[in-house]
Amino acid sequence: MKAMKKTILMMVLGLLANAGTPVERLVPVKNIFSPEGFDSNDNVEVIVEGHLPNLCHKTPMKTVSINGNSIDIKVTALHYHDSNPFCPQVIVPFLETVSLGVLDKGDYKITVNGKTIFEKEGSLSINESTSDAVDEHVYARVNYIEKTEGSRIVKLKGYNPSDCFVLDKIEVINNGKDVYSILPQMKQVRPDCPMEMLEFEYEVEVPNDLKSDRVLLHVRAMEGKSVNTIFNN
Repeated sequence: MKAMKKTILMMVLGLLANAGTPVERLVPVKNIFSPEGFDSNDNVEVIVEGHLPNLCHKTPMKTVSINGNSIDIKVTALHYHDSNPFCPQVIVPFLETVSLGVLDKGDYKITVNGKTIFEKEGSLSINESTSDAVDEHVYARVNYIEKTEGSRIVKLKGYNPSDCFVLDKIEVINNGKDVYSILPQMKQVRPDCPMEMLEFEYEVEVPNDLKSDRVLLHVRAMEGKSVNTIFNN
């Protein structure tokens, strides 16, 4: 009897050990969003939408390989064994920003999780820059997009680093498919810029030019960053 109990205990401990050791797995991908307006001096981004199949999957990760005009992206997550008692069957959506760095002018083919059942393909166009500076414009330091159900008005919220920068204009462009790029451009009104964090809130009306039911709002922000959210069109 003692030997049987010991055997059962060892089996349980083995299962728990396996349940607690994660492995990296590819995850399902739904969309690749390619914003318009990147030049050959910008830090280029694409946004990948997908989901984690259950709570056994943690921490979406991405790796990028660029060969000529082909961009290969792998999106994975740490997967704990399904015997883990802390893995409810709940689908967890994600929206991951993938940085591609500075790219030459041209058209690019994007493949996410290629040669698997999760494969998705997309495309990206990069324009020729008119300046050597990264980001020809200074954008507001947006860190949040506030949406209201049933309204096409969204609020861009964040903090600007000094009162010497004021909002010049907000430009909205689209990629003709499923992305509105919102560009809150700032202008410097005096040369001296003392550091002073100033809260702001800018309202923008989302156009109704794209036919897709769900679109990405891609807001360019200060220091080559962006804030992204899905908008029911």
